[in-house]
Amino acid sequence: MDVLNDTTKLGAGDRVSFRVVEDRHEPITLVVTDSGEMEVPLIGRVKALDKTCKQLAYEIKPLFEKEYFVKATVIIGLDLVGTKPRGKVYLTGQVRAPGVLELMPGDPMTVSQAILRAQGLADFANKREVRLVRKKEGVPEPKPGVAKVAQKRKPTWIERRFGKREDTSNDSTETIIVDLVDILEKGHLEKDPVLKVGDLIVVPERLINF
Repeated sequence: MDVLNDTTKLGAGDRVSFRVVEDRHEPITLVVTDSGEMEVPLIGRVKALDKTCKQLAYEIKPLFEKEYFVKATVIIGLDLVGTKPRGKVYLTGQVRAPGVLELMPGDPMTVSQAILRAQGLADFANKREVRLVRKKEGVPEPKPGVAKVAQKRKPTWIERRFGKREDTSNDSTETIIVDLVDILEKGHLEKDPVLKVGDLIVVPERLINF
């Protein structure tokens, strides 16, 4: 199981071969549904979306060992990548073509790549403080009618003079600051985050434009 694919994340429409070695049956084909689930024999529906074959195999393994096998060696291999988009990411602010981009299976997209696909930065973009806003892992969706009221504060003199810089973080999201100068001009590609479904890229305006 240690040699299973641990880099490619599964998406809707992907087809995988599945078998438990101790079961001594031939591999069967399973499909990741539009809801991101996979129907596993004896176990039922399991969440497969955005998990690698290796991650999924190790999650399923104890489920088989609990009920059916003393030891279960779960083998999952990606046979066919689906063609449906995995989901959307959103761009706003100082980009030439703000809007929505589709994340396609097998085509990981980074922040800088998304901005380039949106025709690049606008003239007054702040390259050093691009904000990537994404939902925190494990945070449930808020219930209707339940919202947290943000505490108001007085704006600083810079905000009064040049406009307030909005804080996009809250209890359910996190904000990652991305420096495009480091990435595109200095070549620090390790600082270019790979996008996830639902991510929001906010490109602010420079406080002083000249």
